[in-house]
Order: sequence, then C-alpha cells, then structure tokens
Amino acid sequence: MESLFKVWETSRHIYLKFLETYSLPQLNKIPDGFSNNIIWNAGHVIVSQQKLIYTLSGLPVSISEAMIEKYQNGSRPNGNATQEDLDEIKQLLLSTIAQTKNDFANGLFENFTEYQTKTGFHLGSFQDSLEFNNYHEGIHLGMMLNIKKFV
Repeated sequence: MESLFKVWETSRHIYLKFLETYSLPQLNKIPDGFSNNIIWNAGHVIVSQQKLIYTLSGLPVSISEAMIEKYQNGSRPNGNATQEDLDEIKQLLLSTIAQTKNDFANGLFENFTEYQTKTGFHLGSFQDSLEFNNYHEGIHLGMMLNIKKFV
C-alpha cells in the first residue's frame, strides 16, 4: 500500500506544479480540439478520487457538492475558474492524500461496494480503487501535458 500512496503523492505534486506554473488565464484556456482545460483536469481528479475511494467505501467525501457538480465525470468547464477555485484545488490536491492516508491508518476503509468503471475496470476492493485512481490520474496528467502545448 505504501507504494500506491507514494505514486499518488508524486502525481499530485506534478499537478500542483502545473497550477503554480501557469497563469489563471492559461489554466482556463480550452484549446481547439479539446473539451476541457488544465484546471478542470486537476479538479476532476480530486472529485474522482473522493468518489472512488470514499463513496465506494460508504464514507462521506471531504469536498463540497458544488465541486462535485463542477468537476465530476461527464462535466465540462462552464466558464472560467476563479482564483478562489484555484486556491481550493491547490489545497485539496495534497490535503485529500493526507486525509486518505490518515483514514487508512485508522482503519476506516472497512467496507467497499464493487464498481465497474465506464472503461471496463472492475473495482472489487479499496486497493483496486486506489490502483485505478492512480491509473486515472495518469490519464488526466497526460491530457494536461497535451493541453500545455497550446496555452
């Protein structure tokens, strides 16, 4: 489990570097041929992690319903993210890892509802979900790397 958390932390630090490197207009830009932007991808991985890890474990998420609506699967950017949105995403990128690690250490992830992702992955356990989360975040990091060529 240690290596799964390590991969996740490394990935999130790369996300954070994106958010600290580019201006808000750059983070909000949706290049031609793309359906989202850099900041949406960062918000999306936070929401997805909360749903994959906490919701499937029957536990409450630590993000707002408004954030879920804005960045959940199937959503698209609807207007520009604000500085307040950016600050919240930057804070949540790392705080959600700390919270998950703490909750894991305290044995909170006792239950899990099996889930079949839209891409065909079967998640049968908390560990499956954490592994898929890392895979999912890697996909969105790739999207961000493509988008950055055009901002």
